[in-house]
Amino acid sequence: MTTDEKLALEEKVVEMLRTVFDPEMPVDVYSLGLIYKIDIDDEANLHIDMTLTAPNCPAADFIVEDARMKLESIEGIKSVEINIVFEPIWNIDMMSEEAKLDLGYL
Repeated sequence: MTTDEKLALEEKVVEMLRTVFDPEMPVDVYSLGLIYKIDIDDEANLHIDMTLTAPNCPAADFIVEDARMKLESIEGIKSVEINIVFEPIWNIDMMSEEAKLDLGYL
């Protein structure tokens, strides 16, 4: 897989992650800053490191499964692995400016 192909797939991944929402917030997981790493290997296997707004997030399973199903639907992605990590600990400074504005932090 070429670098250009990886970049094109990564753009599709980001676009798809922008359709995954925490049901308790009107902002997508990408804009919330919950995605720490997007890696696509040479065989088109996708590896994502993401966190949650809180370790005991009641919607964790829903969010991860929604992301997995949507990411698996991207043409060209062979497999999807989502790792939930809690370091660094998420905070509101990780949100995009748009997300902060939407949630009233600006």
